[in-house]
Amino acid sequence: MAQSEELRAFAHQNHIEGLTDVSLLALLNHEAGYDLKKAKRFLQFQQRINRELLQHRVITDNRFCAWFERGEQSTNQVKAFVVQFSVFSNLFLFAQLRKMINADSLEGMRASKEILANEIGVIFNSGKDEASEDGIVATEGSVQNGRFRFQAAHFEWLLKMADKLGLGFNEVGKSRYGIPSTIFFCDELSRLYGSEDYMTSQAASYAVENWAAAGFWDQLVTGFERFNDKTGLALPIGFFSWHARIEAQHAAHTQEELEELYFSRTINEDAFIEKGNEMLDGVAAFWDGLEELRHQLAHH
Repeated sequence: MAQSEELRAFAHQNHIEGLTDVSLLALLNHEAGYDLKKAKRFLQFQQRINRELLQHRVITDNRFCAWFERGEQSTNQVKAFVVQFSVFSNLFLFAQLRKMINADSLEGMRASKEILANEIGVIFNSGKDEASEDGIVATEGSVQNGRFRFQAAHFEWLLKMADKLGLGFNEVGKSRYGIPSTIFFCDELSRLYGSEDYMTSQAASYAVENWAAAGFWDQLVTGFERFNDKTGLALPIGFFSWHARIEAQHAAHTQEELEELYFSRTINEDAFIEKGNEMLDGVAAFWDGLEELRHQLAHH
C-alpha cells in the first residue's frame, strides 16, 4: 500500500498522473529508456489514442450487441450468430499462430503461445484446481505445467452450444459457413494482428484488446441468459462467460504493454493509430454483417 502512495506522490509531483504503476516504478528506479520527458510525451500520445482510436464506433456503439443484450432474439437468429462466431473463433487460430511466428522476441513468442495453447485446450495452471459445472476452468495463470483437455478447447465449448441448437460439428466453424463480413474480419486479423511488422501487430493487438474489454462479452452473456429464461433451452454459455471474466483482467495488462512498448521503442504514433483503426474497422465489419443478418432473419 505504501508503495502505491509513494508512486502517486511521485506522479503528482512530476505531473505524470495517468501512467500505470509498472511505468512509474521504472521511472522512479531510473530504468533504461525511462525518463520524465518521454513519460510526458507518452501521456500526450495516450490522449490521442483515447480520442482517435478508442472512440471507434465498434467500441462505443455496437448496435448488434445492444440488441442482443435485450434477449429478443429468435432461435434462428441465435443459430446464425453461433455459426458466425464459431467461424471467427476457429479462424482466429490462424491469426494467433501468425502472431506467435512473427514475434520479435522469445518473450513475445511465449505470450502469443500462451493464448494459442489455451485456445486449443491447455488449461491455465493457476495453482488451484478451478473447474465449474460446465467445465470452464481457470482464467488466470500460465499454460506452463497446465493440463491439456480436449474439452477445454474454446471451440468445443461453442460446439456444446451448437449441439443444443441442433447444429452438428460439420455445420459450424468452417470458413465456408462465414458470410463475407466474417471472412473479411478474419482476414484482417491475420493481416494486421498477425502481421510480420511488429508495430502493426502491436497496434492491432492493442485495438483488439480494448474492443474485447469494452463490455461486449457481458452484453452477449446477458442476452443469452435472457434467451434461456425466455425459451427454457438452457444453452451452455460457458464460452461467453469465461471470456467476459478474462477480458476484465486483460485491460490493465494491455495498458502496461503499450507503455513498455513506448519506453523501449521508437513508435510512429500516426501509424500506430492508423493501423489500430484499420483493425477496428475489420472488427466493425464483423458486427455490421451480423446486424444485417439478424434483420434478414427477422423477416422469416
